[in-house]
Amino acid sequence: MKTTANADSERFRSDAHKYAAYLATSEGRLRLDLTFANLQRFLPQAQKSWCALDVGCGTGAMAVRLASLGMHVTLLDSSEEMLEIAKSAAREAEVTEKITLHWGDVSQLTEAFHRASFDVVLCHNILEYVDDPAAVLRGAALLMRGSPAILSVLVRNRAGEVLKAAIQAGDLAAAENNLVAEWAREPLYGGSVRLFAPDSLQAILRAASLEVVAMHGIRVTSDYLPSMVSRRDEYERILELELKLGGRSEFAAVARYLHCLARRRNPPMEEGT
Repeated sequence: MKTTANADSERFRSDAHKYAAYLATSEGRLRLDLTFANLQRFLPQAQKSWCALDVGCGTGAMAVRLASLGMHVTLLDSSEEMLEIAKSAAREAEVTEKITLHWGDVSQLTEAFHRASFDVVLCHNILEYVDDPAAVLRGAALLMRGSPAILSVLVRNRAGEVLKAAIQAGDLAAAENNLVAEWAREPLYGGSVRLFAPDSLQAILRAASLEVVAMHGIRVTSDYLPSMVSRRDEYERILELELKLGGRSEFAAVARYLHCLARRRNPPMEEGT
């Protein structure tokens, strides 16, 4: 699915259906729904003329949602299997005409696309795996056009790994280690995943000439609910609670994921500049 910083980078280039199955779980669905709800607040009512780029699109779940709003969405991924799943999803949602598939590496953003070409750029769960997150963000910033253009970044939160180890696994040693850990174990495919903290994420965004306009927490408490709470039957209540918690900084700081929305500082005056 993504360019990785590890020797086992091929884990994302195959077995894409494993990731698709995860997105169908309550945890995967909640991550998508919360992220999309946050992003929608920054999209104008008249958005059908907008163009979006989904960097490391995976199965295209988020891209299809944007296409359903009327946007034209370009999907970039290095996994042909992921792109095939995304193509099928677009066909099922009847938005094929709004979707462009692009096979390529996220480290080559400015080589693959013209500068100032997109109104929305998604970097969801990709910075955790690339060799140079700052370089990817710099490239993404150059592809944004105009002051309304929005960048949506979703990353694994270090604090969430601390609580996961302590609450889910009861592993106090791992919880203490995760307080300062830069990497954690990736549970779906194996291998490592880079961890971020709110301040470090905002720092690399600023360094890429991006201004943070909102920071949300994704899945603050849902992963730790007792078994008596049905994730399926109580899904809407869980979603509503998570929307409230994720928007408050004291809860967002300990969420499993950090969702940051940013705009480019000093954007080009016109396309192509």
